[in-house]
Amino acid sequence: MPKSPPVSEIAPDLLAADQAARAPALWTDYLQLLKPRVMSLVVFTAFVGLICSSAPMNPVLAAVAVFCIAVGAGASAAFNMWFDADIDSVMRRTQGRPVPSGKVQGADALGLGIVLSLLSVMLLAMTTNWLAAGLLAFTIFFYAVVYTMWLKRWTAQNIVVGGLAGALPPVIGWAAASGTAPANAWLMVLIIFLWTPPHFWALSLYTSEDYAKAGVPMMPVARGAKSTRLQILLYSLVLIPVCIAPVFTGLGHLPYLAVSGLGGAVFLLLAWRLFRSQAGEGADPRNGQLYDVKVGARDARNLFAFSILYLFSLFATLAAERMLGFA
Repeated sequence: MPKSPPVSEIAPDLLAADQAARAPALWTDYLQLLKPRVMSLVVFTAFVGLICSSAPMNPVLAAVAVFCIAVGAGASAAFNMWFDADIDSVMRRTQGRPVPSGKVQGADALGLGIVLSLLSVMLLAMTTNWLAAGLLAFTIFFYAVVYTMWLKRWTAQNIVVGGLAGALPPVIGWAAASGTAPANAWLMVLIIFLWTPPHFWALSLYTSEDYAKAGVPMMPVARGAKSTRLQILLYSLVLIPVCIAPVFTGLGHLPYLAVSGLGGAVFLLLAWRLFRSQAGEGADPRNGQLYDVKVGARDARNLFAFSILYLFSLFATLAAERMLGFA
């Protein structure tokens, strides 16, 4: 009978995956299921929405409301990691996630998503109101089902429509505080909604090989890098006026005008430079880490990085204006 190969000849990655599957999951593995970096943006924008409502709210209830929104975002992420384990396992950027790496079983990720969804929605309803809870439930459903299970694998417009889920936290926070969802709350949603495509497509320009291997029709894969760069520029031209619009609706004031205007000018400059570049052409330009790219992709990397700073600055300024008593 042929002898089995020695352990040293077995592929190290297979051994590592088998050892990970045998080892009990750590609490940090379950934390990673919740996508804490994405959750931090959700929590921040929801908190700003709550602050901008200017509605009096018990600090404890406000903290509970923000906690519920964070848990709901984590539930959405757990659903996403459960369903996308097959494509995550072949994408360089996502291979280390808990489910594809074998640290957490798919059924456990699904169960965690269900429990956190019910907990977050019901607790938010009991402590604030059903409008906020309903919006949170819709957000979880939209991200987990509409985006993850349908749009992501079906259309190049996946991130455009699916971006609504990531845009809703400000109106949830506003509704939790005031029980209403006025136009200014939806204007904050619109800013994030229009910000998402140029932000995410800039990233996808230097991770497109991952999406191609996984069969995900992200814009650079489905329409090509040149078309993606053009659409980033067009979305940016629409985004910046919308970012300035709160000044004219009473939501933002002079400090916000300065931040949105100056930051918007830089955003447009970076989008124009990206449009004129060759980013997305050729092989994966990353040298190692996500932000460590070769020369040809730096314009995409720069817009992606600045877009995060720009959105944070906009919402931080809105919150600061409210806390400093701007009328």
